Amino acid sequence: MPRGSTSSVAQQQRSVAVIGGGQAGLSMSYCLTEAGIDHVVLERDRPGHEWRERRWDSFCLVTPNWQCRLPGFPYDGDDPHGFMLRDEVVDYLERYAASFDCPLIDGVEVTRLRQEHGGFTVETAEGQIRAGQVVLATGPYQVPLVPRMAERLPEHILQIHSSEYRNPAQLPDGEVLVVGTGQSGCQIAEDLFLAGRTVHLAVGSAPRVARFYRGRDVVDWLDDMGYYRRGIDEFADADAVRLRANHYVTGRDGGRDIDLRAFARDGMRLHGRLSGVTGGRLRFAGDLRHNLDNADAVSEGIKDSIDSYIAARGIDAPTEPRYTPVWQPPDGESELAADRLSAVVWSTGFGRDYRWVQIPVFDGRGYPAHERGVTSCPGLYFLGLPWQYTWGSGRFGGVADDAAYLATKIAEFAASGRSPDVRWIAGTPESTYPADEFLLVPRTVA
Repeated sequence: MPRGSTSSVAQQQRSVAVIGGGQAGLSMSYCLTEAGIDHVVLERDRPGHEWRERRWDSFCLVTPNWQCRLPGFPYDGDDPHGFMLRDEVVDYLERYAASFDCPLIDGVEVTRLRQEHGGFTVETAEGQIRAGQVVLATGPYQVPLVPRMAERLPEHILQIHSSEYRNPAQLPDGEVLVVGTGQSGCQIAEDLFLAGRTVHLAVGSAPRVARFYRGRDVVDWLDDMGYYRRGIDEFADADAVRLRANHYVTGRDGGRDIDLRAFARDGMRLHGRLSGVTGGRLRFAGDLRHNLDNADAVSEGIKDSIDSYIAARGIDAPTEPRYTPVWQPPDGESELAADRLSAVVWSTGFGRDYRWVQIPVFDGRGYPAHERGVTSCPGLYFLGLPWQYTWGSGRFGGVADDAAYLATKIAEFAASGRSPDVRWIAGTPESTYPADEFLLVPRTVA
């Protein structure tokens, strides 16, 4: 049911329309409310939907609870150095949405956004909204990606994307292959392994990080070192930084490392990158050793930077021995007979789907072209993108700063006299943009 001060989308007129009611959209609404700027928030489902419906049962945050600091609503629990479980995250977001007078309409999907007559038209199944400015806060995880080679697997194998995984009992008895070692892939593989399942894991190039080092959570050290406040403009390879995989680690059971070598020592079957499926056999590249070594090197490099920080400031911190590999993989490629598997979990990420945005603000790869969320189209903004400006931009820890920045830009634009006329225009003609010119379809992994 719709909430807040707004009950219908039919021919509304708003200074700002915020599309998306997750942590980014709610943060934007809070900052606009504080600034006294008229707006509406449109959410396809309800706050917390992504966390509620696209996370497995044992899911927990990988960053400490103290980093949950949405604007005006910092973490208020009794375990700041713990890691909220899935349902606790949902509760946190729902309480946030209820903590201020958010003009939220949920259960409404935006089907098209176009620019016309000096403003924007937001189309939904329930009507149109005219807005002077628009913030796209739909998040980075829009379209689950599964490689085409999935089509070559036998029909008896249950195949699901990581966004559909809930628990080990969901999968049929038998051996399971998890493809991908980002945060989701590693944690799902662990979840299955701890449940006693025979797990095969196709290991990619994602790096890892230690959970604790020299008496503290590594996140605490990195925060003190200013890592999370570094802007994307401080990096020479900004585009590459935005595309980097997240370091794998877990907050499960109070937090610990994810050591794939230890999993292998204890019985998990590790393979290199899945390279093909032919004749009922899955082929894996011979890069397992390289991928494990590289992940370890990244983790040890982070420890080097922490050591340097401690030494430079004369901090009294306990020392500890460095990581020693507990298992070494064989060299070369490997194969696995498909008939051994009962299920495959594709932890192969997500793509973007901005086909409904009929405004040319995307680069050649379909990525939003922006500077700190401000696009080249006056009055159009993005919020909640990974590395929109800092590491925390798409997370609970940094989205507040981005939302506050955009609220300032929105207010400046409105005060400049350039703010578009938001009066409703009856019988508004279709956009003059050729629709197909700007439709960008996320590509699946080849």
